[in-house]
Amino acid sequence: MEERRKKGVRLLRSWLTAQQRAQFDRDGYFEVVGCDTGTRYRIRRGTSANIREVDASGRLGMGWCFVPAGELVEGDVMLVQKIALETSELETLNIAKNFYGW
Repeated sequence: MEERRKKGVRLLRSWLTAQQRAQFDRDGYFEVVGCDTGTRYRIRRGTSANIREVDASGRLGMGWCFVPAGELVEGDVMLVQKIALETSELETLNIAKNFYGW
């Protein structure tokens, strides 16, 4: 299981920009911009309930929870979340559950 986890994080990091990688390494999260609305989202380490909207002042807002089917490791889930928000934001949010707070 540990090797799967490491491979998942390596794959995720290979898809991150230099800025996202630095954020992820430093803070345990990275931010993406939704393709449809331009909303900024923070994806933190985790496999569920790990996405929050971020406003222009850096304050956290609405949380979102969506995960792919199957027994995926953390890095794989986070990569799916990144790609979904960057390429199919509104479709993704239509199936996601929203929440406030961590």
